[in-house]
Amino acid sequence: MAGRPDCWRDSEVPGEGCDAPARAVFLLGFMGSGKSTVGHALSRQLEWRFEDLDERIQAREGRSIAEIFRDSGEVGFRQAEHRALRELVEERPPSSPVVVALGGGAFVQAENAALLKAAGALTVFLDAPVDELWRRCQNEDEPDERPLRRDERQFRQLYEARRSRYMNALLRLDTAGKDVESIAAEIIASLRLQFKLPQKDLGEEK
Repeated sequence: MAGRPDCWRDSEVPGEGCDAPARAVFLLGFMGSGKSTVGHALSRQLEWRFEDLDERIQAREGRSIAEIFRDSGEVGFRQAEHRALRELVEERPPSSPVVVALGGGAFVQAENAALLKAAGALTVFLDAPVDELWRRCQNEDEPDERPLRRDERQFRQLYEARRSRYMNALLRLDTAGKDVESIAAEIIASLRLQFKLPQKDLGEEK
């Protein structure tokens, strides 16, 4: 199958064929899975830029995530989230490969999963036992206004509800007991990502 000109997927990675080298990796998973931490490590190892989707949402909306939920409810937040993701997917400058950390509920939304699939995006589910995820959230230094981080029963229920959707990612990695740099290196090896994309592959005009 001929690769799509806007495809992000390496032709050797399982899935639809694509002639272009991968230029974006999207990390997904539940709270405590380490999406941002692993994302920063992965971007350093690859020398790609890093984007946190929640930070982009807050910049676009001029409000914190907590304020968006408070003022607009979850429906309003999900709409803002989808707009921010679509903006990111559609801009994707070919000369600037990117690692993106998605919010915990982003990939669960059917329209977001469909958007990433249509773009041939590389999606990685960072998984861990729910007990470990809960412990990680309790050990975080920064305060968090989300009630799920204080209600263990609801935390577990939501994890179980979302996990089947997370499993639709191209790659699942168990992060239990692994350090951040090792997880990033495993992603690079599993997806056969290229360091410092060569100039001839950056889509520059001849």
